[in-house]
Parts: sequence; structure tokens; C-alpha cells
Amino acid sequence: MAVASTSLALHGGARTIPTPFPHYNPLGPEEVAAATAVIQSGVLSQYIGAWCPDFLGGPKVREFEQAVCDRFGVSHAITVNSWTSGLIAAIGALDIEPGDEIIVSPWTMCASATAILHWNAIPVFADIERETFCLDPASIEANITPHTRAILAPDIFGHPADMDAIMAIAERHGLQVISDTAQAPGSLYRGKPSGTLAHIGGYSLNYHKHIHTGEGGILVTNDARLAERMQLIRNHAEAVVQDKGVTDLRNMIGHNFRLGEIECAMGIEQLKKLDRAIASRQRAANRLAAGLAPLEGLRPPVVKPDCTHVYYFFPMILDEAVTGVPRARLHEALLAEGITGLGARYQNVHLLPMYQQKIGYGSKGFPWVPGIVHRDVDYRKGICPVAEELQDRSYMGLFMCMSDYTDAQIDLVIEAFHKVWQHRDALR
Repeated sequence: MAVASTSLALHGGARTIPTPFPHYNPLGPEEVAAATAVIQSGVLSQYIGAWCPDFLGGPKVREFEQAVCDRFGVSHAITVNSWTSGLIAAIGALDIEPGDEIIVSPWTMCASATAILHWNAIPVFADIERETFCLDPASIEANITPHTRAILAPDIFGHPADMDAIMAIAERHGLQVISDTAQAPGSLYRGKPSGTLAHIGGYSLNYHKHIHTGEGGILVTNDARLAERMQLIRNHAEAVVQDKGVTDLRNMIGHNFRLGEIECAMGIEQLKKLDRAIASRQRAANRLAAGLAPLEGLRPPVVKPDCTHVYYFFPMILDEAVTGVPRARLHEALLAEGITGLGARYQNVHLLPMYQQKIGYGSKGFPWVPGIVHRDVDYRKGICPVAEELQDRSYMGLFMCMSDYTDAQIDLVIEAFHKVWQHRDALR
């Protein structure tokens, strides 16, 4: 791609993208009509926190859950008011005891790990694959101890984790698996929907995800017992277990994790649009990858064979030895050219202060205390070298899910990258 030899915007030249792209709104007249109909009905929620037909919610909750079952080919779907709530319910549905260890990724939203702490279990961080940024099965295997009970595997940025390998590890060691598919609904792993290959999976409905209801989440499973336990945790379990005949009281401290009728009505319409949204992001990502491919020291996303990517982020890797410019300087220059949604870091959850100081509840280190923990779990820097190197030096990502890029917009993004790469000498 030829780029005019004008100065970088960072140095006073004209911006490649002079004005921000128009705001993307994935909600249309269908969602407005659906929400309006619910408001006019007067039934904004129909949950009752007692054992009765409305324990499972109102008509739109049930309709949305059935639509999710049909779309993803699962037996049970349980809506919740956030995906954080979904993760808490999923872990609580397992036979988890305080002090049990659950392996999780350091490259994920912090709730993936704090949901483990919610049940006084202990997060153990395994490293990630450099290609996909998902959990590395070899690192999972290396972190299993006699106290490991589960694996929580995010499908990060829109690409599925290596579920065949993860489920094989779980089978060998008698573990349960949760797929955190918050960022990847509609992606496929060997022809099957991500989130459906684990014992429990699920998706986020947050405003910047592929299915947008403002806030919310959906749990999916083919296990009737796990589904029932998640339904109980969602809706004040301790108040209904006696009437429902539940005898296993483990983790039956319930919550109000209920999603309302308006959100579910909108979710029904959003689910219909999922394939179109995915196709649009895949088209934009493929064009972007092709346009950036000639740039030295920049690796576009990898999509593994038999997988599809739905591009919550467009994740890239920089090689500073090749570019000759520090990542922070390239990032600054690209932002100055008018690219929005570009990040030079993600996060390493294990390096957050809570894990470094091992203080969860109160001030005395609970649950990392004798009588709860079985061993001194290590959270020092160095335990996840791939994730840490990506964070410190080489990761760069473009947020895709809040945009519906046209070809012309993607071409401007490509032009901005090429302009910065052609003027790297000015950044050194």
C-alpha cells in the first residue's frame, strides 16, 4: 500500500483518520418493539423467590432460554443478570469445597478468577498459548495437584480454547470444565459451538459483546443436575431447597442473579442477528489481516485449523527487535493517526494486588489461610511467562465488537498502520 510521505500526526502531520468513525449501535427497531411490548404488558419481571411455576421466571425469560438452547444445540440455558453472576453460579453448581483449586487463565476479565474466590476456592493460574492467547493445555497439566477440582477456560478475544486437549486432561484427572465463552459466542470448535463442549459454558450479554442486552449472561449445559443447581443459585436457593426436595445443600447460598423480561425480549432479537454480526466482523478482520500482513514485525491473529474466530478483539503481536521501535511509541503514533479502540495491553490477573498480597475477604488473608488452603499457591511474576511477555512487550489489540467496520474504514486503519511503519525512523 502506497502512503504519502507526510509527517506523522504525532509530529504535526495530518491524521489519517481525520474524524472518528460513526458510533455503532447494534440495537434496531426490532429491539425497540420488543422492549416496548414488554413495558406495555406491565410484566417487567415474573420471578418469585419461592418454589412455584414462576421460580424460573416470566415468559420472555423462558422464550429467550429456549431460543438459546435451539441456537447452540444444548439441553439447558439459564439467563443471569451478568456473566460475572453466571461464573459464580457455574462454579457453585460444581462440587467445590473451600480450599479446592481451580485452574484459570491469567489473560481474562478478572471475574473469571474472582468467581472462584466467591466460593472460597483458590485460583491457580496456568499460562496461555502465544498463538491464540487461550489456556495452554501443557501448562494446565503442569499445574494440576491433588487439590485441583476444575478448569475454567476462557475463549479469549473470540477464538476457542483447545477443548479436545482440555477435556482429555479433565477426563484423566477427574476434573470438571467451565468454558468462559463471554467473548466468543458463535465461534466454532471442530464444527461445534464454543461454550457447549465443557460441562458448563456460557456467554456475556454486556453492551460491548456480540449479543447486547445492556447487561446479562447465559449459562448453557447438557447436564440436568448442573442446570438445576445454577437455577437455584440464581434465585435465592436457600429459601426453596426444602420445598423443591433438594438434599445436597453444598453451595446453596443463593442470590438474585435474575435477568429481567425487557433484557430477555431484546436478547431474543439480538440472537437472531448474531450470525450477521459475526460475518461482518470476520469480513473486516480478514481484510485487516491481509492489509497488515506486509508490515515487518507485526503478526495478525492466528486462527487454528477447525476453528472459527468471531473477533471480539483483533489481537496482534509485535516484535520490537524487528520494528526497532518500542510498543508504547508505536501505539502512541497509531492513536495520533485517529485509530480508536487500540490497546497496547490486556491484563495479567495473577499480578493484581489481591493475588500479590493474598487478601480476598477482610484483612487477614482469607481464603488463603491455614485450614482452608492446602498449600502455598504461587502468584509471583514469572509463573506465566508467555502471558507476562505479551503484557510487558508484544501484545497489541484492536477492539472490534463496538464497531461495524465498512471496507473503507478498515482501509483507513490499514493506511494508518502503513504510515506509522514507513515513518518508524522518526519514532526511534
